[in-house]
Amino acid sequence: MNWVYFARLFRTKFQAGCLAKRLEQDGWIYGYHDPRFVEIYRSRRGKYGVRFLP
Repeated sequence: MNWVYFARLFRTKFQAGCLAKRLEQDGWIYGYHDPRFVEIYRSRRGKYGVRFLP
């Protein structure tokens, strides 16, 4: 199974963490059923993003 990347990057890890928690609890809003694993990653330019395994 491949990673699904959320389309937005954030300036702070806190902002990305808030989205990660929301995906874990409210994944059905975005059309996904309880992602198995949610991860915060850092891009090469220093911004933070969220990816998950459906």
